[in-house]
Amino acid sequence: MTAQPGSRVAAEQVGGLRRLGVVLRRLAGFEGAGLVSLWLWVRRRRHGVPESATAVPYAGAVASTMVMFLVVSIVELVAVELLLRAIGAPAWLRHAILLLDAYGVLIALAVIAATVTRPHVIGPDEIRVRSAAFLDVRVPRRLVTELRMVRNYNEQGTILVDGDTLVVSAISQTNLVMELAEPVRVVRPLGRIAPVRTIRFFADDPAAAMAAVTSSESG
Repeated sequence: MTAQPGSRVAAEQVGGLRRLGVVLRRLAGFEGAGLVSLWLWVRRRRHGVPESATAVPYAGAVASTMVMFLVVSIVELVAVELLLRAIGAPAWLRHAILLLDAYGVLIALAVIAATVTRPHVIGPDEIRVRSAAFLDVRVPRRLVTELRMVRNYNEQGTILVDGDTLVVSAISQTNLVMELAEPVRVVRPLGRIAPVRTIRFFADDPAAAMAAVTSSESG
């Protein structure tokens, strides 16, 4: 039996609404994780790094860019407020825009905090590849067939799935490649799922990451 056009449209609408719901839940989750990261940052603690594991930071490469973005956001906040005062904008409008701009500054701080407090993690049982609060891939160590250093300076996008390869870059750079014996499921930032067998990612000190893998294997 051929589906009626009306039923197909209705199914597409329902699918679209479900997809929108997933995206909104993911965005809300990012905000919540960012606020938790701010709290951890203030307390000089990290998320998801047990004593038996080694943290592998990646924030160093992106720190200057993120700080610059934060400074621009603060300057914009002050400039807009001064401009609105100069043209005699009503107080309610100034307060609403000030609130939105302040929220933007808070989100920028949360992203910086998440980048610092959520490093990659190399443990005895798994390797976690992360990108702030937007991505967290947990790879069982038994699936890792190779981890090697590379030098890529032209990666496209911060988080990208290309075929069966996941790219997690910092300022268009990756310097580690992890090969897997079988695919792992990756939940992309907006909720889509992709199977990958190769992961290219960035570490501030790739040699230290390699040493941590060797040390945990011998331990």
